[in-house]
Amino acid sequence: MNAQSDPSGRLSIANRIAPLLLRLALSVTLLSAVADRFGIWGPPGAVTVAWGDWTHFVAYTAKVNSFLPSALAPALAIIATAAEALLGITLILGIFRRPVAFASAALFALFAGAMTVSFGVKAPLNFSVFVDFAAAFLLGAWPTSPKLKSNDAQH
Repeated sequence: MNAQSDPSGRLSIANRIAPLLLRLALSVTLLSAVADRFGIWGPPGAVTVAWGDWTHFVAYTAKVNSFLPSALAPALAIIATAAEALLGITLILGIFRRPVAFASAALFALFAGAMTVSFGVKAPLNFSVFVDFAAAFLLGAWPTSPKLKSNDAQH
């Protein structure tokens, strides 16, 4: 039996809802990280706050990219923040779903790689970066909904 033609309609509903849930979860993940570096979740050192301000985020960026000159940290911080904000907003809006999902997967892969090189594999595991990568990749690979053909609509 074709998953799209399940008589109960449950699988077709799941096939429509799953990509939406992936998009929303990824967008919230990206935008929450951006919010943290601007102090929206609280000040530096507060419980559940990773950075709390831009200065702490730039310092963390230098540590994550320890294999690069530290002078690049401010530029990398700006690029990462802009990419996360743009991808997060675009995921919420649902436009360019496939390329945005694959771009998000690439960004998460870069984060995971840099974290692994600088801190070891436990760091990206602690922050679920591999899961974020997999979710973004899955969203990009998710099949698009088949369009109704004109003769299907007549029957």
